[in-house]
Amino acid sequence: MRYEVSHRTTYSYDEDVSDSLGIAYLVPRELPWQRVLERELVIEPVAIDRTEDLDFYGNTATYFQVTTAHKNLDILATSRVEVDAPTYDEQALATPWEQAIPSARDDVDDAWRAQDFALPSALADHTAEVREYGAESLQPGRPIGEAVTDLMHRINTDFRYDKTATTVTSRLEDVFAQRAGVCQDFAHLTLACLRTHGLAARYVSGYLATQPPPGKERVFGADATHAWAAVWLPGGGWLAVDPTNDQWANDRYVTLAWGRDYADVPPVKGVIFTEAKTSSLNVEVDVAPV
Repeated sequence: MRYEVSHRTTYSYDEDVSDSLGIAYLVPRELPWQRVLERELVIEPVAIDRTEDLDFYGNTATYFQVTTAHKNLDILATSRVEVDAPTYDEQALATPWEQAIPSARDDVDDAWRAQDFALPSALADHTAEVREYGAESLQPGRPIGEAVTDLMHRINTDFRYDKTATTVTSRLEDVFAQRAGVCQDFAHLTLACLRTHGLAARYVSGYLATQPPPGKERVFGADATHAWAAVWLPGGGWLAVDPTNDQWANDRYVTLAWGRDYADVPPVKGVIFTEAKTSSLNVEVDVAPV
């Protein structure tokens, strides 16, 4: 599948901002199953200083500083990407999950690199409640592919999608209390359930191409950023699962970046210098099949 992606972020303030410093994770990754054919990032007002670099996890981070006085900061990322459906090694999927713990696999070349994703992170708390919930899927000797897929099914069934239930700063205890959340929350829950049992799992940020209802036209800008999780398979890459939609990631998923949790790869973050008392944020995302 080939997609044209447009992601516009607009910050508005009631007084001038004299200085904006930010980091954007808005450039899709080059991957064995994903090719970036074109990409552009436009910042208005024009940034006086702007650089790109690869972070520790190989994501493209765009650093920028805008010193022109402004009441609106507009960041438009556009790209054209080509995506294949990921394939997985059947033998790796059939590995008992206990043998997929990276700290116990010195015989696998990338185990040391995966270990970082088995450690706790700020937004994926390692609590007794999370460990107990994950244990229901991680039965002794169960194949890693089957166990993770079962966990994905259960999260999709047990927690409802509700944009009003949580915020960006919500913790997993809030998600359990509400029994609801959004894709970010469900990805964090998946990470914590797996990590509390020693498995390596990473947070993935990107887009999911959606289809309009039958008989309806596509509405430009109606899509949104999305989040899912991927678990390490010994010698077999990473199995990407989406508990929000109860499916493995396929050729409708465009990958932007990955990290330990949302805090590592937000689309845009930064600081401003201003006397403004109010502000607003507007985001428009469109993922159009070509």
